[in-house]
Amino acid sequence: MSPHAAPHVELRRVTKRYGAFTAISDLSLTVDKGSFTALLGPSGCGKSTLLRMIAGLEPITAGQCFINGAEVTDVDPAKRRIAMVFQSYALYPHMTVRQNIAFSLSIAGASRKEQDARTQEVARILQLEDYLDRRPAELSGGQRQRVAIGRALVRKPEVFLFDEPLSNLDAKLRVQMRLELAKLHAALHSTMIYVTHDQTEAMTLADKIVVLDRGRVAQIGSPLELYNRPANKFVAAFIGSPSMNFFRVGLTAVEEKTASVALPGGRTARVGLGAPPAFAEATVDLGVRPEHLSLVDTHDAEAALSGRIGIVENLGNLTLLYVDTPAGQLIVEGPGDVGSKKGDLVGLKFSAANARLFGADGATL
Repeated sequence: MSPHAAPHVELRRVTKRYGAFTAISDLSLTVDKGSFTALLGPSGCGKSTLLRMIAGLEPITAGQCFINGAEVTDVDPAKRRIAMVFQSYALYPHMTVRQNIAFSLSIAGASRKEQDARTQEVARILQLEDYLDRRPAELSGGQRQRVAIGRALVRKPEVFLFDEPLSNLDAKLRVQMRLELAKLHAALHSTMIYVTHDQTEAMTLADKIVVLDRGRVAQIGSPLELYNRPANKFVAAFIGSPSMNFFRVGLTAVEEKTASVALPGGRTARVGLGAPPAFAEATVDLGVRPEHLSLVDTHDAEAALSGRIGIVENLGNLTLLYVDTPAGQLIVEGPGDVGSKKGDLVGLKFSAANARLFGADGATL
């Protein structure tokens, strides 16, 4: 997108209230043409409400919505040139796949020739050509979801909106459908906005992720930006599986790019800072991801903490160790053949570059 082009979808200071409850609070967002943007957050954070406001299915209490530069805040959903794919497939059971896909064109008065041509094109893209004369009951869950996407695709919308479309599928099928959606986006170059609570879906599909927390934007960025440079403790905890380890430390000295901290158990460590904090806080939260903790001998000079392994989860390609330490139970991610077992006394080390400090307000220091 050129620096002067308008965003494809834009929300300007939108708020959504249900009586006294505020679901979305003064939120602004831009979505570039052709991008894949994920709205990510826990249940109740407002992501589906935000998507429905873009679609016109929920009226906006305050603020404005624009699609392709035109304000659509009060425009009927049918006139917004958007297509929405829901969590439930909502296919017509008495119709064939062909009829389900072509239904919106039929309602719009398109000729039979146009309906057939567009349906065949969509079926080819979604690999549904062999299923056009079947009914939904004869299809697998993944095939039904592809039909639901095809029904949206046939309308040639400005924007695709997906509301947790894979959450009803089993784990293996979800992986398969993620690949299908990624290939579809690469082929169509369409603007897609995708709601999910599953960070793996967001990280693998989206070029931009909007993390929502109680109706507000916690952070916007690429998957790796959010993972490596979380703006606050909420994002750091939500992005990554297993979650980042957190524990309280004493802040003893601050330099320009590093801080010295007193760790539970009596040892000290240096941690990187994005910028020096504006004021000295006596205690802060230290966060370190499981893959950035490694096992060493308890007497090793680099051991920041020591503890005893309480649980070992062997996952084949990697092993998760749950280590009971003075800082609480910490998760360590090691190789599949880590060689340690339940009950072993171990030391834990981490580097200053891979740890994060979070102030009392949750912001990254």
